[in-house]
Amino acid sequence: MRIVVITQDDRFYLAKNIDYLIRNLPCNVVISGCVVSSVSPFGKKESFIKKAFKTFNIFGFNFFLRYSIRYLFALGSKKNKVGATLKKHFIPELQLASSINSSASLERIKQYSPDLLISIGGNEIFKRELIDLAPLGCLNLHTAPLPKYRGLMPSFWVLKNREKSTAVSVFYVDEGIDSGPILVQEKVEINGQSQEELIRETKKIGMDCILKAVSKIIANDVETIPNDDKQMTYFNFPTKNDVREFSKVGAKFF
Repeated sequence: MRIVVITQDDRFYLAKNIDYLIRNLPCNVVISGCVVSSVSPFGKKESFIKKAFKTFNIFGFNFFLRYSIRYLFALGSKKNKVGATLKKHFIPELQLASSINSSASLERIKQYSPDLLISIGGNEIFKRELIDLAPLGCLNLHTAPLPKYRGLMPSFWVLKNREKSTAVSVFYVDEGIDSGPILVQEKVEINGQSQEELIRETKKIGMDCILKAVSKIIANDVETIPNDDKQMTYFNFPTKNDVREFSKVGAKFF
């Protein structure tokens, strides 16, 4: 099986987790290429200055300072770069000049002959031609108990809403947002973790869920769980008022 991974250059979590994923794939599975896009924390592509200003304005000084320092340290460390992880494993990195749904991007991805696409932090809505590009389909990782908590930043919202548990879901992508049938879902108990701790935990569990999903596809054991629109909830990126409420309920960022 040949896989093309679609991800972004997140300097905080993804390099380590993608390294874990690569090292634990079945021996008859290879990642033939990996699309790496720029980070889009607000759900759309913006300049670095605009992202920084929004982060400060919404999350406040302490959050901004902590993650600014972490980002600067990450810039100087190759181990935090997705590209460096790919290079270590001799996996080609694909940086696309236009939307992933453009004809030029689709042709570029086709050159790597994927049997399966896997999105880990992909930051565009996939259109039908991309979804159908690989014969075994396209999977996406979402760290939430789908159909609940579709959308952005589920780790924030489950803590703000004082949930007792969350989940990690690997599902087949359709043309909606986090709405395709679920192949693997693992429950995660919430026991006082900060948002940062919960992100680390769910990202790691997410890699194991992807590995389980790939094994199911190889074994032709594809039995999906409905992702029922009637039970769905959807959340956008938090506002400054949402952050105040997050703190009021005793939730912590780190």
